[in-house]
Amino acid sequence: MQVGAYDGERDAVGAPVPPRVRASWERSQSYGIPVDAVEPTFTGTRSPGSLFHECGDAVLADLHRSMTTEPVGMMLTDAHGVVITRLSGDRALLRALDAVHLAPGFGYSEREVGTNGLGLALADHAPTLVRAEQHYSRTLSGFTCAAAPVVDPATGRLDGAVNLTTWSRSSSELLLTLARAAAGTIAATMLSRGSSGPAPTRPRRSLFRVDHGLGRATENLGSDWTATVTATRAALIAGRVVAVVGEPGTGRATAAEIAARRAWPDHRVLTAGAPDPDDAESWLSLWDFEAGRADTVVVVRDVDALPTYVADRLAAVLLTGPGATMPVVVTAENLAAIPAAFTTAITAAVPLSPLRERPGDVAPLAHRIAHGVRGRDVAFTAAAIRVLQQFSWPQNCAHLRRVVEDVVRRVDVVDVPALPAELVVDSGGRRLSTIEAFERREIVRVLADGATMAAAAERLGMSRATLYRKIKYYRIPAR
Repeated sequence: MQVGAYDGERDAVGAPVPPRVRASWERSQSYGIPVDAVEPTFTGTRSPGSLFHECGDAVLADLHRSMTTEPVGMMLTDAHGVVITRLSGDRALLRALDAVHLAPGFGYSEREVGTNGLGLALADHAPTLVRAEQHYSRTLSGFTCAAAPVVDPATGRLDGAVNLTTWSRSSSELLLTLARAAAGTIAATMLSRGSSGPAPTRPRRSLFRVDHGLGRATENLGSDWTATVTATRAALIAGRVVAVVGEPGTGRATAAEIAARRAWPDHRVLTAGAPDPDDAESWLSLWDFEAGRADTVVVVRDVDALPTYVADRLAAVLLTGPGATMPVVVTAENLAAIPAAFTTAITAAVPLSPLRERPGDVAPLAHRIAHGVRGRDVAFTAAAIRVLQQFSWPQNCAHLRRVVEDVVRRVDVVDVPALPAELVVDSGGRRLSTIEAFERREIVRVLADGATMAAAAERLGMSRATLYRKIKYYRIPAR
């Protein structure tokens, strides 16, 4: 649904559009959501194992028993819009929901599929009803959806939502009331049983995601990163199956996606990661809808993590079957770890160095991560950047992301004192005591300000000889 095709006040059939829905249309357009398809990310069906999930399932089961003959799909989702549970007694409705991937394991946030009841309820933290033509994607116009967020009554944290979906031709007058009542019952049940505690720490992985790239800029980092992206793009354009290899967390998949986007700016980029064993069949079935599309580039992330039988079946689709015409790039730790089904087809290998060997990438990455958290540019002092560049980043970019996200949620300007003590370790990997960590951090900060050794020693309250000795002891790189 292109916002520009309407007067901004009415939907496709001329009905008035609520202001929240109109604002969601505009956001959906800015996200580059396609209007003629819904392509949510598949994250797997692993249970979150939380009190919210347990209480929500019980409430939905009770609601389902009272509405077994009604054409209503009842869903519980997490805070990111990923469907955890789905119930309905209407088989035709379930088949229709499967066709648009409104099913367990798929994400239906506003950023994933555009304006929909579930996504808007989570975006605005408010009960929401989205009727037929009010959906951003025309594919969803056959449904009406009502959703209500569920907030942990003990912590105030958004835990997820209850979503009720029916046919657009069915009466939906009570749908929102039912959703709100179910959400309230879940919250009350959680309160009676005690707080759910901290949210699950294991993040959901993106197992099957399509990016249209509309309105998205590609990343420019340091020379090593640029060389990897450039080489991958050139190999793809030459019609080769490419492997981007390097340590986990170095940004291999991101480099592959950007290379694909630069090679074919107007194509879809489908990125898929290795599923859990329980999700393997569902994951493989998704390729039936994708194989052979002329407008799609495929990125298989962590191909070395695929079980052999999954790799064999995927290779049969992408390399010799209906998907053989699609450009393909895979990522792995090294060539030797790539499954045999893919090894013979790979004709180009492009390395990506670990982050500790790419200090020129650290600053732009840190700035991009900070901007993503705060929605604006965040200043880093020269001393803070130097500390970030000197750290070994054993978990590569994922480690840097965790550190920067935590820091910029607490400060407006990132300086050395705001950085975690874990960054203050000597180059041999020995963990410093609290006092040693503080002392090393202060020496790095003062030296980063450009002070001479004499001036730095004076500011630190020690002799130049002691400063030289401390620099050697803490293995602080020479300027």
